[in-house]
Amino acid sequence: MARRPASEAPTLPMDLPAGPDFLRERALAAQGEAPVAGVDEAGRGPLAGPVLAAAVVLDPGRIPEGLHDSKQLTAKRREELFEAILATADVAVASVPHGFIDRSDIRKASLEAMRRAVAALPVRARYVLVDGRDLPVLPCPGEALVAGDARSLSIAAASIVAKVTRDRLMDRLCLAYPVYGFSSHKGYAAAKHRSAIDAHGPCPFHRLSFSPFKPA
Repeated sequence: MARRPASEAPTLPMDLPAGPDFLRERALAAQGEAPVAGVDEAGRGPLAGPVLAAAVVLDPGRIPEGLHDSKQLTAKRREELFEAILATADVAVASVPHGFIDRSDIRKASLEAMRRAVAALPVRARYVLVDGRDLPVLPCPGEALVAGDARSLSIAAASIVAKVTRDRLMDRLCLAYPVYGFSSHKGYAAAKHRSAIDAHGPCPFHRLSFSPFKPA
């Protein structure tokens, strides 16, 4: 079979991340900007429950193997890594409830959750890496990284902690309001969830500023 000329060979985007690494954190530490905290949130899109953020300062000598964007991991692997992160890193979580979201908006609520998580860390971060385009109000310098959970191990760790913590919270909420099936969809707009809303109306933890509750 004839070989394809090199000029016709398929190429990949040069900026496609191969996976999160610790290069930014090490470079910042070399500049005296350690400890570095990674920050991410979970729960921007759901129709119910809080938005939750995690801040994580990894120990450079004890970084758990397999850290990645939480969306790229199975639930079982997230749980395993969650325990490994708590055992080796400095971690804080903070949430902002549905009422705050309804009074302001989800962007402001997410940034506030991030701010609270950084403030709650047991160590004082000298630099913060945040997933996304926006920085919360911080007591130190920081940087927002688009797709940061796929680029920075610290942010990837925070994404896992935030996701697992919020999922567990929604599982507990399901015990109080079983008709909505929160344990299966975590408050997102799944067909089962929308059908339950149509049948029962909102519960006290639904975000009434979100569709389908908000008037058109």
